[in-house]
Amino acid sequence: MIYLIAMIPALGWGFMPIITTKVGGSPVNQMFGLSAGASVIGVITYLIFRPAITAPQFWFTFAIGIFWSTAQVGQFVSFKRMGVSSTIPMSTAFQLIGSCVLGMLFFGNWPGSRQKIIGLIALVVVVIGVLMTSVSDDVEESRITPKNVLYLLVTTAGYWAYSTFPNMAIVKSVSPTALLLPETLGILTGATIYAFLKDPHSFRQREQYLNITSGLAWGIAGLTYIFAGQGLGVSTAQLFTTVGCIYGTYGGIYILHEKKSRREFTWITFGSILIVLASAVTGFIAQLAVLL
Repeated sequence: MIYLIAMIPALGWGFMPIITTKVGGSPVNQMFGLSAGASVIGVITYLIFRPAITAPQFWFTFAIGIFWSTAQVGQFVSFKRMGVSSTIPMSTAFQLIGSCVLGMLFFGNWPGSRQKIIGLIALVVVVIGVLMTSVSDDVEESRITPKNVLYLLVTTAGYWAYSTFPNMAIVKSVSPTALLLPETLGILTGATIYAFLKDPHSFRQREQYLNITSGLAWGIAGLTYIFAGQGLGVSTAQLFTTVGCIYGTYGGIYILHEKKSRREFTWITFGSILIVLASAVTGFIAQLAVLL
């Protein structure tokens, strides 16, 4: 059952960019709408389950939400600095490497040398698959400078904090239904501050609120990710979420009608196969370690 739950975040996070693209609006609109929609899911979840959570656990999770919002803002800035086609695969690779390695080193994920070897090989294969899906025939002036890459890497730390927090001792035993509300409120706080600083007039724009629909998808994904992170460990759960880039890629082609050349589609297909196979392997690391 936990493996089925672990697949849901990839669906929510994979289709979220498609929804925001369909709705339109500026990065400020998208960021605020996403956080507001996620908060709606957080409030509903809390009202239904009425879970218990202490003040330290609440404010710790709230801070994690703010960390996530800083990472998302950093990604929006990197879109402008390096372009989307360069930022997405690089950001995904940074997230995977950081989250999986932190989970392995500090949270006891993939115990045993064989499990670590299998997990790291799967991680490398997923990164290769992600890079393959980002192949483009468009030739642009390179903006991948050390300064821009360092900026993306530093802001990605917010994603690392978010992806690893379900295994942190302070919240490890807390119900995921209790963690979602403070987390989404933290994201909403960060997004609101960003909106006021970047474009105060955005609150009068229609797209600011239409983008709440993307946040509903994010909220469901966020809740199920906490379940998966606590049940499977953050290293395995994070690799499962990578399948979301496949949903986003093919959704962009067939729903948003983004044109791809035969060469691009070939790379995307092979990259997607690698991602699915390597992510599936992580679900059976313990069994494979015994067999090998």
